[in-house]
Amino acid sequence: MTRFTALLLPLLLCTATAQAAELTASVDRSRLNSGETVELTLETSDVTQFGKPDLTALEALFEVRGTRQVNQLNTLNGDNRATTRWIITLLPKENGSVVIPPLQLGDAQSQPITVQVVESDTRENQNSLDPVFIEASLDQSSVYVQAQAILTLRIYHSVSLYDDSSLTPLQIADARIEQLGDTRTYEKDLNGVRHGVIEMRYAIYPQHSGLLTIAPQTFSATLVDTQPSQDANAQGPKPGKLMRVSSAEIPLTVKPKPLTYPVDAPWLPARSLSLSESWNPEPEHIQVGDSMTRSLTLKVEGLASSQLPVLPATDVNGLRRYPDQPVLSNQSTDRGIVGSREEREALVPSRSGAIDLPTVDVVWWNTFEDHLEHSSLPARTLQVANNPSLQVDTPTGNLQPSVVDNDVLWWWKLSTLILACTTLLGFGLWWRARWQPAVHRAAQTGPSPRTLMDDIKRASQANDPQATRQALDAWARQQPETLADMAARFVPLSDALDGLNGALYSETGQHWQGEDLWRAIRTIPAAERVQDPVGESGLPPLYPK
Repeated sequence: MTRFTALLLPLLLCTATAQAAELTASVDRSRLNSGETVELTLETSDVTQFGKPDLTALEALFEVRGTRQVNQLNTLNGDNRATTRWIITLLPKENGSVVIPPLQLGDAQSQPITVQVVESDTRENQNSLDPVFIEASLDQSSVYVQAQAILTLRIYHSVSLYDDSSLTPLQIADARIEQLGDTRTYEKDLNGVRHGVIEMRYAIYPQHSGLLTIAPQTFSATLVDTQPSQDANAQGPKPGKLMRVSSAEIPLTVKPKPLTYPVDAPWLPARSLSLSESWNPEPEHIQVGDSMTRSLTLKVEGLASSQLPVLPATDVNGLRRYPDQPVLSNQSTDRGIVGSREEREALVPSRSGAIDLPTVDVVWWNTFEDHLEHSSLPARTLQVANNPSLQVDTPTGNLQPSVVDNDVLWWWKLSTLILACTTLLGFGLWWRARWQPAVHRAAQTGPSPRTLMDDIKRASQANDPQATRQALDAWARQQPETLADMAARFVPLSDALDGLNGALYSETGQHWQGEDLWRAIRTIPAAERVQDPVGESGLPPLYPK
């Protein structure tokens, strides 16, 4: 096992050397003011390199303020990947376009990077002598409504601070706020004094025209006490001084939408705008039924993706359209937010021949040059060929195509005629049934309800339970419900029937009084019993319904 490990180790080293990653370089920002530092990061995954990059080439254009090394080991899907980073703090010696030259690490070499160093304002800040002060600035004094204005907050400190520092949250009425990237930290020389800088940038989108006021922002921090303690035996951190500094109030003029902007077009104030399309696959050799995906991408500098409008759909005769959900993304740059909106749709040709796609046009306002612009994709024509796999085979035989078509058409005409006749017949029967009574009155057989009611009255008033029961049964046979159903819904009838049954099946029958039963029969609701068509008087109604 030891011999196998000894043979495997050189092989692994050779493999790692063959797969040695390049030396990549990056900076935390590409635009800075004179006197400010920039962080250069060199990264490699070559585990055979144990030295550090040669920084001699930087001495001509930069002052190297510090270097630190960070080693990392990442595990992804069971694979270990070791990386080494060198973070170098540089102070440019010149203004303008300054090139960070390629740096060497063994056989690997980094790529050059260009940074823009802008001349700082020569006017001294009135707070520049304070140990801590805050500076707020806007990239422009006036913007159009819903356009982007960039607010930069810089906190300068020439003394060390504890980690309890805090900044009031940025809140502006009638404006959307987006933070641009992460908080930056670097160094800057002011009047020969080195200051640490904490920088935060925000994109502000005013929602109404007029004067917008950005309130002062307050920064709180505890200064590290560098004075020697009076108590030499004191343990723990030295007590510090709490400081609060505030920025100045900043006004911002918000201009309304120009009158020359089209009324029916979405308002798009942007620094730049690009519109592009892509196809998968390319629509050069397409057939009927083939599926292809068209992607329209709108990329706007100065607006967030949530502010971008919906792009026109490919609504063309001959193409079936299946849209997908739009893909929105934002990218933070030195000049603000770059928002993009990608809309994808699957298109399937349903016929052969030429299919014309219209021009896609987007109207927007160029805030950098202050005028109206149009960005468009030109119209194009798709040539769709027949798909042999979708063709229907012609039936063989002596029948000519015209004869087959005529026979099929004749059967369609006959079936349509039969359907029309049956529909008219059904409509006629329905019309005739409308004028017929819903239920034919059956011929009256046996005694009338009037006669049966008189029999119940005579028997109950005579207090004869047997005769009353017979008359009651004869009357109930002509009712739509049984006596039990009527008694269940009408309590007085139920009580009276209980009394009648008790008289029939007990020795107290000769003492039964039928007045309660007669009263219950007469007071049954009209809907509960069949009405005598001749009425109480024995005569038909004067105005029959």
